[in-house]
Amino acid sequence: MTADGGTGQGGGRGSGGTDSAARGTGGTGPGGTGTGDTGSGDTGSVGTGASVARGLLVVGDVITDVVARHAGPLAAGTDTTASIRTVAGGAGANVACWAAHRGAADVRLLGRVGTDAAAWHERELVIQGVRPQLVVDPLAPTGTVICMVDGGSAAERTFLTDSGASGRLGPSDWSDALLDGVARLHLSGYLLFSESSRALVTVALEAARSRGVPVSLDPASAGFLAGLGAERFLALVEGVDVLLPSRDEACLLTGLADAAEAAAELSLRVPLVVAKQGHEGAVVARKGKVRARVPAAPATPRDTTGAGDAFTGAFLAALLAGAGPEDAAAEGCRAGARAVERVGGRPPLPG
Repeated sequence: MTADGGTGQGGGRGSGGTDSAARGTGGTGPGGTGTGDTGSGDTGSVGTGASVARGLLVVGDVITDVVARHAGPLAAGTDTTASIRTVAGGAGANVACWAAHRGAADVRLLGRVGTDAAAWHERELVIQGVRPQLVVDPLAPTGTVICMVDGGSAAERTFLTDSGASGRLGPSDWSDALLDGVARLHLSGYLLFSESSRALVTVALEAARSRGVPVSLDPASAGFLAGLGAERFLALVEGVDVLLPSRDEACLLTGLADAAEAAAELSLRVPLVVAKQGHEGAVVARKGKVRARVPAAPATPRDTTGAGDAFTGAFLAALLAGAGPEDAAAEGCRAGARAVERVGGRPPLPG
């Protein structure tokens, strides 16, 4: 990881032998596997040099989640019994972990953390098979989210969010060398909710476009999205190849009440839209039309935190493996079902 010395960039070695990529944790730089010159498409990209780009770079939030599962309604002004756990989270970090868990071979994560929990988050990501590119912020603590999970059958959750250091990720933390060997770039929608990280999105999109690397984005939060505004959001994500909204986010972005109609409408502006609908599965839309409705996998929910992240990670892993959007969405649904049966937003540890 790097301490924030003004550039957020260090000396991890890329495939071409140049020390220009952001430094990875534990001294392991991004180590690109190709030239970084990639073509675009729905099933991954092939480098124009001697090697095939196969990596997935996720840029987004790394968060400490405090998950409180309460069996009954909250009792205002007094105690409510709950089961409380502190786990590693963050939408961007969760996506990276699920992508690695579902078989993506080279998953990297660019994020920003505070000194308070940097080493812990580094270890948690490495254990999951992700190569972290963590910038350590000396001024802000690691972001923290309190996840209050209803003990009812739906296990719905409410978040109290302090973005902390993750909201300070910015253009100075970016290096174009991060895209060396990368076949896909995924951006967490949480990046759009602070001025600094919005600027990073612009830089990353331009860099990906110049290399022909396809970009996906998950809007991440209906609450924050409402504050940003639909038109501003859509302007900021112009050039994204794949949009992965939840039902609420798709409807909010279009003003339509039906998620399938909303996905179809959004696909007039983004080439591929996959709307996640929880227990109703997912909708795949292109060119203004719904192309597929993918059923959900059966599950008994314990905690829905991170279910959408699990879907996105597995979906991207499937695309990288050569699957089409419908089959990739089915993989996403299976991962989402597995996620809701666990506490926290990360997959089970390998082995």
